[in-house]
Amino acid sequence: MKKTVLSCIQPTGEMHYGNYLGAVKNWVDLQEKYDCFYGVVDYHAITMPYKTKKLREDTWSLIFNLLAVGVKAENLFIQSLVPEHAELGWIFNNFASYGRVQKMTQFKDKSRDSTTKSKDNFISVGLFDYPVLQAADILIYKADYVPVGKDQDQHLELTREIASRFNNQVGKEYFVMPETLHTESPKILSPADPTRKMSKSAGEKHYISVFAEEARIRKQIRSAVTDTGEESDDMSAGLVNLFTLLKGAGADGVHDSLMKDYQNGDLKYVNLKDATADALVAMSNGFREKRAELLADKKEIKYKIKQSSRAIRERAQQTLKEVKDLTGLMNV
Repeated sequence: MKKTVLSCIQPTGEMHYGNYLGAVKNWVDLQEKYDCFYGVVDYHAITMPYKTKKLREDTWSLIFNLLAVGVKAENLFIQSLVPEHAELGWIFNNFASYGRVQKMTQFKDKSRDSTTKSKDNFISVGLFDYPVLQAADILIYKADYVPVGKDQDQHLELTREIASRFNNQVGKEYFVMPETLHTESPKILSPADPTRKMSKSAGEKHYISVFAEEARIRKQIRSAVTDTGEESDDMSAGLVNLFTLLKGAGADGVHDSLMKDYQNGDLKYVNLKDATADALVAMSNGFREKRAELLADKKEIKYKIKQSSRAIRERAQQTLKEVKDLTGLMNV
């Protein structure tokens, strides 16, 4: 039997190359080897200030984006269409240490960040408690592996603690201990400021959309920062970023050739920028064409995702039924 992989993403609208090369490309690759569950987690999205209409629009937009870049419909679900996540999350609240959850670094960071607060400085309990719901996201499918970056290690540790405490309580090794799945996930930086990650929140010049038109991609790469002016024997962050984008776009041969030029001291920045732009344009054109096909059949695609969510929900329902039996709760 194939091992199970679970990975989720919040519906934040437009997908950029930081999202794609840092996570989603791995989703596509992992589908061939594992039994994959990929969730668009809209329950998590409401832990911070949001607009109702935009949440629904962003959720569907992300679904179409994921399909366009190669994620299979049968592996996708929308979290709010599988309400068992929330019920298991509540049960897990009783197996999670308050002190442990209180130490989660992302809550500390987000609660201090003014952009995550409402006008009256309201911070939701959901923002504090979402790591427990995240544990439910993983364990409800009894995932063997979770592909995470280093900033998510703390969340997986909490998940394993909850699973262990649950198993001890019921006297049975019911939940498997999910393991980190280390995959090659390059860190993609802002073309305008290679000292920071590519991000939408920093503004338009700091991210390159996966579905951008050719003219925009070429303009952003042409103006990408290469050197910061500081002298160093190491390759500058700006150059590293361009080489990373070039390789991520699948242009391995051109990447290797230009890398030799760099090592020999013969690299012309304009050649690297042109090659990177060419590779990204070719990739984005393919993604944009696929998304246009999907959007032309929007009603049918939405039906398929609701069907896949329904099928995936059956597995979640079975887990929740077993959990309730083990904990003495009632089942219908």
